[in-house]
Amino acid sequence: MTAQFPVQIALQMPAHSAVGHLLTYAASTRLAPGTLVRVPLGKRDMLGVVWDDPAAAEDPPAAESTLQLRPVTGVLEGIAPLPDAWRRLVAFAARYYQRSIGEIAMAALPPQLRELTAEQLARRLKPPKTAPAAPAPGVAPALVALSSEQEQVVAQIAQSAAAARPFLLYGSTGSGKTEVYLRCVQAALDADPTAQALVMVPEINLTPQLEARFVERFAPQYGASAVVSMHSGMTGPQRLKSWLAAHTGQARIVLGTRMAVFASLPGLKVIVVDEEHDASYKQQEGARYSARDLAIWRARAQGAQVILGSATPSFESWHASRPASEQDPGGRYLRLHMPSRIGSAALPKVRLVDMTQQPRRAVFSPPLLAAITERVQRGEQSLVLLNRRGFAPVLYCADCEWKSDCPHCSAHQVFHKGDRTLRCHHCGFTQRVPHACPSCGNPDILPLGKGTEQLEEELARLLRNVQRPDHEPARVARIDADTTKAKGALEEQLAQMHAGDIDVLVGTQMVAKGHDFRRITLVAAVQPDNALFSNDYRAAERLFCLLMQAAGRAGRDADYLQASGSRAEMWIQTRDPQHAVFNALRTHDYPAFAAQQLQERADAGMPPFAYQALVRADARTQEDAQAFLLAASQAARDAQLPGLDDVFLFPPIPMTIQRVANVERAQMLIESLDRTALQRFLHAWQPLLHQLRAQPQHRPLVRWLVDVDPLAI
Repeated sequence: MTAQFPVQIALQMPAHSAVGHLLTYAASTRLAPGTLVRVPLGKRDMLGVVWDDPAAAEDPPAAESTLQLRPVTGVLEGIAPLPDAWRRLVAFAARYYQRSIGEIAMAALPPQLRELTAEQLARRLKPPKTAPAAPAPGVAPALVALSSEQEQVVAQIAQSAAAARPFLLYGSTGSGKTEVYLRCVQAALDADPTAQALVMVPEINLTPQLEARFVERFAPQYGASAVVSMHSGMTGPQRLKSWLAAHTGQARIVLGTRMAVFASLPGLKVIVVDEEHDASYKQQEGARYSARDLAIWRARAQGAQVILGSATPSFESWHASRPASEQDPGGRYLRLHMPSRIGSAALPKVRLVDMTQQPRRAVFSPPLLAAITERVQRGEQSLVLLNRRGFAPVLYCADCEWKSDCPHCSAHQVFHKGDRTLRCHHCGFTQRVPHACPSCGNPDILPLGKGTEQLEEELARLLRNVQRPDHEPARVARIDADTTKAKGALEEQLAQMHAGDIDVLVGTQMVAKGHDFRRITLVAAVQPDNALFSNDYRAAERLFCLLMQAAGRAGRDADYLQASGSRAEMWIQTRDPQHAVFNALRTHDYPAFAAQQLQERADAGMPPFAYQALVRADARTQEDAQAFLLAASQAARDAQLPGLDDVFLFPPIPMTIQRVANVERAQMLIESLDRTALQRFLHAWQPLLHQLRAQPQHRPLVRWLVDVDPLAI
């Protein structure tokens, strides 16, 4: 009988399935760790990754000992094994975020890799009939001149590279951080012919302009195929092509969103995390990892540089980059500062409008409307920010107090006037707007609150008689998740904005960061106070970052401002103009705001001075969800789990949005001053959670999950 070798395979198995991290199969030959294989599971063939070390068995085991093992169906020929560094990253992510290895590994691979037959894969791996034009040897792109601050930062990164410390590039909006990234990537690629770079952005809509910058810079020297993108908005074949290019080393630079942190990059030498503060780097479904934190870990493990960039760094990164003092050895990161804008452009002046002193029910205060009108007449552009899409958050009947509640969630259905629908933004349930109140028949049901759709309509009405310098009427447009659903819609709207075809752009946070609009001289935030009405201790930080980033869209082109004789302004309409967030924005004083907020968190024992995890339970009733969490808490105490003395388990409570898609959700917070103790406790707790889930009284439970380092509580 042919000798067989037992191999451990990582498969797509969720942590809560209790199957385990790895499954053992039998292979007819030794398979190198990282080899991609197909194996049977139940009645299906699944993609897996070999995870053991065949060198541990020099001789083939006895055939009798492996008779019970199912055989490996096949090996994905032509694809080199995934490197050790990649497998170490996946194993660390699974261990730290309390997930299974296979769940992380399979989520990191392109979906089409799991679906292709051997013949289809072979066709994908064939070189193209017409080879792409090779880059001209010795071609160097024309470089823009660096400012003195940029030169100093690039030099500091080059000199400190051997120290293996993460860099926090704290640069104001418009200070030229992207050019610093380009220079650092250029230096890494020039120093090593096999070097690769990973550049990450928080959202898909930021990748097109960044990709254009990198292709323009590096295609003449390394070829057009040297730069690839990797994000969830790509088609299956596109993602597979980019992944293969990165895995084989053909792609020298990978640009992507959070999923790109798991790209197979055997020659990785530098990682850039742009807008590192952005919450989008934290995955909110499935394996809830932080791509920013994994980028830092990966850079250290692979001996690569990592540069975190932001005009408003996360408080965790700001604290980790604090300078040393007599009382404090300082942080683990090296902070680099670029306070000035390119071309001597000034930061926008912040104007606060006290809405308690303005006409009642006014959406736009008269001074703000006059300022927008003046910009339109001069041919300049304005940006109006409201982080709420739709026409109105809710429809309301004044007679019986009926509201457009979602029947499946503890949330309102949002009124979308364009297609006359009510939509739940949590479960997706949609229905037509009723002609009268469903409860009492009153025909006068009214929209409450404002959304971007309503702002666009109101501005179009208010500016209907305002003309541009070419005597054309003012043009108002909107960019949010509703207007950018169609393929290419976002790129088309951004192109119109850059071309000057739009005078006033209304949008959500997706237009408030990263975009380089050259003609915007006014940014206005409408109703930002809503973001402060939250029980989340990060609310003030999030609002400050959003408004600071939005303000950065104004006045980015010093030459344009000088030619127009205008000045960049940020207008904020608020009912609480003395709030600490707005006072700090007035002077663009992020360090002072961060110091005040960090002191409050230190006094309260909040992150980054403590470490947290959430255990969430979903069930058909709130009682069942909380019963599981209470039982889990008691089981941990009864078992006296390792680390228990150093962690605090809070009582379970309903989540803010308690019910979604007819599933009740509860959460329990675990907190510790010691990260190691928290991890030790969570690891020991996992078997107990699986045992509890299997008990008859907890069968109504739909699912449970652990969220380490949560961003929302």
